[in-house]
Amino acid sequence: MDFVHLVLRYLHLLGFAAVFGGWLVSWLSRKFNFNTAMLYGIAVQLATGIVLYGIVAAEGDANHAKLGVKFLLALLLAVMIAIPVWKKRERVAAGHFWATGALIAVTAGVAVFWQ
Repeated sequence: MDFVHLVLRYLHLLGFAAVFGGWLVSWLSRKFNFNTAMLYGIAVQLATGIVLYGIVAAEGDANHAKLGVKFLLALLLAVMIAIPVWKKRERVAAGHFWATGALIAVTAGVAVFWQ
């Protein structure tokens, strides 16, 4: 089970890299849009996060409050990314773009600092 847990955590981190990397590239290129890499990244994060939650909860040492907050933040992030991608928007509003970047940072902060 440890190997499965490690593979899922690795995939979860790859999902984060796709979301953050896509946002960073969009910011540095001054396009302020969201791409399918970000959409697939957040989908991978949600899927692996749910499975990881199941594994940790089955072992009995889950921090349900932290994991619930992380799930809600990831779900909000998925909606913020998915709608512009599905509508094929060339550009998102500046506030939407920066709020998404802030939410990416907050989600990572919750994962790292909330023990």
